[in-house]
Amino acid sequence: MRRDHKAIQASLAAAIRDATAAMPPFVTAASRRRARSGLNVYRNNVAASLLAVLAARFPVVRALAGDESFFNAGRAFLAAHPPRSPVLMGYGEGFPEFVKKLGSAGCFRYLADIAQLELARGRSYHAADMEPVTAEQFAAIPAEHLDELRIELHPSVSLLSSRFPIVSVWQAHQAGRPVETALRAWGAEAAMIARPFLEVHVRRLPPGGFAFLTALASGLTLLDAVGKAIETAGDFNLPLNLSILIEACIVTAFRR
Repeated sequence: MRRDHKAIQASLAAAIRDATAAMPPFVTAASRRRARSGLNVYRNNVAASLLAVLAARFPVVRALAGDESFFNAGRAFLAAHPPRSPVLMGYGEGFPEFVKKLGSAGCFRYLADIAQLELARGRSYHAADMEPVTAEQFAAIPAEHLDELRIELHPSVSLLSSRFPIVSVWQAHQAGRPVETALRAWGAEAAMIARPFLEVHVRRLPPGGFAFLTALASGLTLLDAVGKAIETAGDFNLPLNLSILIEACIVTAFRR
C-alpha cells in the first residue's frame, strides 16, 4: 500500500522531536538497533542546529545564565516550540516569553527582558530600509505647527521598558566589561533599538523617553506625546528627547 507522504513526514518529525516516541516503522537499516542509532544521530543533529540558532540570537542571555542553564532551557523550548518554517532566521520569537514562564523569581523576568532586547535587535537588523528625515527638515518646521505635528518612526524602531538595567547589562557585555559593574546601578531602564542605516543601535532612553516615543509611534501629536511623557516622569526633558529623536535618525515622515 502506498504510504501517505504527509503522514510519513508528520511521523518522522514527531520521532525527531521526542526521544521517547516510537520509532516509525519505515525507518530501516540492517537491524532495528542500527536504525534507532541512526535516528538518534539525526535527532541530535537537528537539536544541536536549533540550539545553535538560539545561542546566536541570545548570546547575552547565554552568558548571564551559563551554558548549562541556557541549553537546558533551550532544549525545553525546542520540545514545546518546534520550528514552523524551514527558514530559521525567525526561530526563537517566543523564547523571551518562554523564559519568563520558567519560574516566578525575578531572575527569570530579568533574563526574559534581556532576551527581548536581543530579539528586538534581530528584528531591527532585518527591518525594511527607509530614508530618515534630516536635521534640516526638522529645523524647517514652523514653530506654530509643532504642537500638532505627528511623526512616523523608522520600521526598524523597537521600544522596550524594563524594571531591570537591560541596556547597561547589554552594553557591558558588548564591551567585554564585567556585568556586575552594570548591576551596581540597579534600576529600571528603557531602550530604543533602531537601524536607520547599516548598524543596529541600542540607546538608553532618559526619563519619560519611552512614553514619549511610544505615544509618537501610536500616532499622537507631539503635544499629546509630551503630555504622556510628563505623566510618567515629572523630570521629562523635552529638548533632550527631541535631540535623541533627531540624532538617532529614526523619523521618516511628518504628518499633521
